Amino acid sequence: MNSVLQEIYATILPSAPFIIAAYVLVWLALFVYILFSARRFKAVEEQLALVERSMGAEKVSDATSSVLKESQGA
Repeated sequence: MNSVLQEIYATILPSAPFIIAAYVLVWLALFVYILFSARRFKAVEEQLALVERSMGAEKVSDATSSVLKESQGA
């Protein structure tokens, strides 16, 4: 084997566990971030659906009351 390659491998191989651990930690952090983001996104969607239902019920209620007022006034 070439002496230059031996020197490179001697430098790189002892640090391989640290490099692997760093990659594992980065992927784990990314996975946890995506998991929490997805859970938060789901909660926000549920809140938005609740607001939409509330606004829809309000609009229906307003429309019904305006129709009743018109029919009583006419």
